[in-house]
Amino acid sequence: MSLSARDATHSNIFKAMKDITFEQTISHQCGVTMNDSVEARAIAEFMGQKPGVTITYQPALIRIDGDGKLIFKMDAIGEYLGREISAETFEVNTSTHYGRMVRVDDNTVILFGNMDEMFEYIE
Repeated sequence: MSLSARDATHSNIFKAMKDITFEQTISHQCGVTMNDSVEARAIAEFMGQKPGVTITYQPALIRIDGDGKLIFKMDAIGEYLGREISAETFEVNTSTHYGRMVRVDDNTVILFGNMDEMFEYIE
């Protein structure tokens, strides 16, 4: 059974200011905000099946948030979408991100919340 973008059961990451507490801690979270599109909805639905991933839908944007790292595999996303998707198309749909983004190859984009973990991918 496939969920549509608007049927997501994930929690919303946004809180009212009265519910926010500020702490001096490192979260190791990472995420991406995408412009709402056919590709972005497919990416969000696909990534939303993974444990620890939170999808938040806004009128024109979709947020994908995770703890530790998020691995975007273009071939798996393309299979879910029903057509090929490239890392370039992924990046075009991305309006912003937080964490360290590393494009490992033409098929894999990883977002790291833990900066120490991404050092093996850079020179």
